[in-house]
Amino acid sequence: MTEDIERAIGWRRHLHAHPEILYDLPDTTRFIAERLAEAGVDVLETGIGRCGIVALIHGRSPSDRVVGLRADMDALPIHEQTGLSYASRTPGRMHACGHDGHMAMLLGAAWRLAATRAFSGTIALVFQPAEEGGAGAKAMIDDGVLDRFGIAEIYGLHAMPALPIGHFATRPGALMASSDLIAIDLDGRGGHPGAPHLADDVVLAGAAIVQAVQRITSRTRDPIEPAVVSLTCFQAGERENVMPAKATIRGTVRALNEAARQGIELELRRMVPQVAAGFGVEATVSYRREYPVTINDPEKVSLAVGAARSVVGDQAVDSSARPILASEDFAYFLAERPGAFAFIGNGPSSPLHAPTFDFADAAIPFGIDFLCRLTEVATAASPANGRTSS
Repeated sequence: MTEDIERAIGWRRHLHAHPEILYDLPDTTRFIAERLAEAGVDVLETGIGRCGIVALIHGRSPSDRVVGLRADMDALPIHEQTGLSYASRTPGRMHACGHDGHMAMLLGAAWRLAATRAFSGTIALVFQPAEEGGAGAKAMIDDGVLDRFGIAEIYGLHAMPALPIGHFATRPGALMASSDLIAIDLDGRGGHPGAPHLADDVVLAGAAIVQAVQRITSRTRDPIEPAVVSLTCFQAGERENVMPAKATIRGTVRALNEAARQGIELELRRMVPQVAAGFGVEATVSYRREYPVTINDPEKVSLAVGAARSVVGDQAVDSSARPILASEDFAYFLAERPGAFAFIGNGPSSPLHAPTFDFADAAIPFGIDFLCRLTEVATAASPANGRTSS
């Protein structure tokens, strides 16, 4: 193992042991900024989008072209159960989605790129906070990160369990789903369970709503268009001998195109109050749009696929991967600039967001090689024309 890979693995394990959440990343951002400064980047700015970091490295051949590479920094509110020597030292927090590996790979690429400068134009290294539900990408965009640094296109990489180590996967168009939050509040008359006819049964109404909602994707939407409504929280009552007057149901809606997303929202707003009314209960539906669909630019996918194939060979790169219904706030970047998001194999690991998940150190060399090769081909390509949108 080479010295630069050993160093990157050490960084990854340090970051894994010291997870931080959302925008509260003082130790993480300090560590990254120190490593970038040691690498000899040309520009280093912090505090973008509250606590994001951007570092610029200029290539040997001058050009106005700026290509972005992004890594997310935040961990999850999960109690780690790996038993690793470098496991989280903060109870209730862990890097269960591979962001520690994403940071280590981008830092490793930064050191190599700053040393070799074997590319044209400028590379912008974007370290983003709050991917896990905090829309950190949007915060950085709203703070002007794309225009301020002149980023013309942008790429991201994410660990994928079950995909073999040394493999990459991506696709043009929709790769990951939108993610929206729903909340259903039920109101009725509370009462005594011995006299249910004098009360409104919000629990029974809620149970009917949970069942009815499942027919939205199975019976009102085109089954060829992937979408899912998951009701994950049902809260009602506090005692066995009291019929509650209120109940709350919460969940998520995920879809791979805007039409399905809009259709599900409309159907929820129509169906839920009608079902509740059949039980004499009033229902209020709140629908909050979160991350949009992650839509890859076909031209940029071609560049990323070519870079990956030059690193690991044709057989280890899937250029038409199946879309998944998980979501990713990198979608906000792709709504503003052309680019591509890709998966890097994490081998036979636990699933993402599991308390036993760990990023595979063996994937780090492949990630660094890919990011460096992608820098070379993307900065050498013709300038992007216009922007994409979701």
